[in-house]
Amino acid sequence: MRVLVQRCKHAAVTVGGETVGQIGSGLLLLVGFTHDDTEREVRQLAERVTGLRIFEDEAGKMNASVREIGGELLSVSQFTLYGDCRKGRRPNFMQAARPEQAAALYELFNAQLALSGLQVETGRFGAMMDVELTNWGPVTLMLESPPSRD
Repeated sequence: MRVLVQRCKHAAVTVGGETVGQIGSGLLLLVGFTHDDTEREVRQLAERVTGLRIFEDEAGKMNASVREIGGELLSVSQFTLYGDCRKGRRPNFMQAARPEQAAALYELFNAQLALSGLQVETGRFGAMMDVELTNWGPVTLMLESPPSRD
């Protein structure tokens, strides 16, 4: 599982001209899944996202999490995070999870985020989306979870 985390002042996602999710200060999350991902990885990364200390505290240090600042979350499915561009000129998406598996994991991820008590907005799984972002900093980080082996 991969989550590209972008700290933002504003983010929105539209589908066919209709805004389906938007937030103020918080995190835009681009979320991708691979074949080996399980509920375990989903829960772990949801906890990591909400506890990630990338917002400034009173001293101006990156010491506060989105939970601590009362920020919002915008979660957008993004299978292209598993695009392999090492060969040729066309990305290979063989490592991306099949849509039916990814959709279930995406729903679980969003439900886990909501358990944090934060406002969670989403894109529309499988749709062609326009994503608007005012990246704050900019701060952009990639979180990854290796497949569980238990």
